[in-house]
Amino acid sequence: MHKVYHRIEQIAGNVIVVSAEDVVYGELAQVESGFGTSLAQVIRLENSRVYLQVFAGGRGVSTDSKVRFLGNTMQVPFSENLMGRVFTGSGVPRDNGPVITENKIPIGGPSVNPAKRIIPRNMVRTGIPMIDVFNTLVESQKLPIFSVAGEPYNELLARIALQAEVDVIILGGMGLKHDDYLYFRDFLEENGALSRSVLYVHTAADPTVECLLVPDIALATAEKFALQDKRVLVLLTDMTNFADSMKEVAITMEQIPSNRGYPGDLYSQLAARYEKAVDFEGSGSITVLAVTTMPGDDVTHPVPDNTGYITEGQFYLKNGRIEPFGSLSRLKQQVNNRTRDDHRTIMDTMIQLYASYKETLEKQSMGFRMSGWDTKLLKYGGRFEKEMMALTVNIPLEEALDLGWKILADCFEPQETGIASKLTDQFWPKD
Repeated sequence: MHKVYHRIEQIAGNVIVVSAEDVVYGELAQVESGFGTSLAQVIRLENSRVYLQVFAGGRGVSTDSKVRFLGNTMQVPFSENLMGRVFTGSGVPRDNGPVITENKIPIGGPSVNPAKRIIPRNMVRTGIPMIDVFNTLVESQKLPIFSVAGEPYNELLARIALQAEVDVIILGGMGLKHDDYLYFRDFLEENGALSRSVLYVHTAADPTVECLLVPDIALATAEKFALQDKRVLVLLTDMTNFADSMKEVAITMEQIPSNRGYPGDLYSQLAARYEKAVDFEGSGSITVLAVTTMPGDDVTHPVPDNTGYITEGQFYLKNGRIEPFGSLSRLKQQVNNRTRDDHRTIMDTMIQLYASYKETLEKQSMGFRMSGWDTKLLKYGGRFEKEMMALTVNIPLEEALDLGWKILADCFEPQETGIASKLTDQFWPKD
């Protein structure tokens, strides 16, 4: 029988303090207030003082409210019936479907032993040329999408969810506007991808603590699917909201902040989530793509800055496109030598010529006279941006490589590209 405590010593925002014994960190409790019953989680232990974060917030909680500890940490149900369902950040159905109660699994466990991991070796095809050709996504990779507020990062994630060649999609939404949540749900449903997806959505109107649970719930579920030999893609948006929720809790707890108000363990908290990306020997895999919005387009902001040390590259989303300069997939060389003989050559040549195009744009803006070569570069750059960089482009890798050759052939002579003649003889369009 769990003890019930009738006296709350302190209430600060949605953190309450009770004196209790035999309680463990992360344990759940039920708090009865004037607004009904809410779950709460132990977030700090100080001798006999127990600090609890109330999921529904502190409104309605009084000093004589009842607190009952449940004797277990946060758990989430796991079954095949999760597919096609939408839940809140604490795992409660958001879609008016039945509650799933069987086979509960703990969340926030340790990441896989590095010695047990295998080297990533499989490509994840997305149908987006700026990813597939230039910065290939690799199974079990952890990659952030660095973006500014207002960029179409949710649309990009929805496209990847729809097109990625994986078995299961798990979407973790943090601080989403209600419109964005509906967009994800409706987009996946209309295009027939909801049946292989599980959505854990925390909206901006939901309690802060639920935002902190989303990555852990999404990744715990992903781990179970991966151990059933499934290729799982976890999409998280937006990790800056996750970090801001951590900051809010830390301030309420009067912790000493480190950098711009964020708690000192920001790096290890982010790493604990990203490091869940893994390829299991003889089983499935977890690949993590997470949006990180950069306030004021500042890459030195603590959240993107810490993220960059943990992840294997990043995608930069700017002006509605994935920028080739600054975007990097550190694992692409593990797979792009086995796709097609011309993959690496097309990748390098097109980016070099695009860099030359950018220089020509600068010369043009300063009023320099354009040479014949400059004119060719201007034609090439315009076509490259429109036909390959635009996020609306949706073609398989092989078609994208063929398109690359076609754009080069329409703008240049073979010898002007610097590509080895054995490749131009094989791939250069004959017409």
